Formats: sequence, structure tokens, C-alpha cells
Amino acid sequence: MSIIGAITASGISPQAVTRLPALDLKGLNPGGAVDKAATGPSDFAGVLSQLASPLIDKQSEAAALTKSVLLGQGAPLHQSVIAMQEASVAFSLMVEVRNKVVEGFQELMRMPV
Repeated sequence: MSIIGAITASGISPQAVTRLPALDLKGLNPGGAVDKAATGPSDFAGVLSQLASPLIDKQSEAAALTKSVLLGQGAPLHQSVIAMQEASVAFSLMVEVRNKVVEGFQELMRMPV
């Protein structure tokens, strides 16, 4: 089960929490300042592309599984359907995040100077 599938109405299950990626704290200095060289992309486009890469991976995995099923190469149909659904949910999440970012930008632009 993926992390997305482990989210229930009451929250995230304890099994999903243990599978969440650990925080990368290597770029923090003792004073709490962030070392920009160790944190990765510093521009907004780089951050967005870094966040979109798992989505692209999920979509390509779903496409590969679907192709394998259609060509009769022995991939189970249910895994293909699950991968397609996970990719769809991840895409929907990315669209909602984009909408919130655009909404926040528009709100900033409406603020008086």
C-alpha cells in the first residue's frame, strides 16, 4: 500500500508515518541558518521541478505497467490499475498545490504597498 492509500478519514496510519521520507537536515547550520550550497535548488523553478519529479516517475511507471499488460508480458492487471490511480491522485494533488500557489500569488499582488 502506498502512503496515499494509507490516509484515512481519521488521519495517516502509523505504518504510513514510518514510510515517510526523513527530513534532510544536512544543510542546517548550528544557528538555524540554511546553507544554500547543501540544500539543492535555490530558485523557484528548481524547487517546483524537484517536487514534480516524483509525479513524473509515477506516471512513467504507470505507463510502463500498462504497456506491459497490453503487450501480454505478464504484468498483473490490478498493479497497472493501481499505478494509474496513484499517478492520477498524485497529479490531482499537484494541480491543487499549483492552484493554491497561484491563489497565494494573486493575494500578494492584491495587497496595497
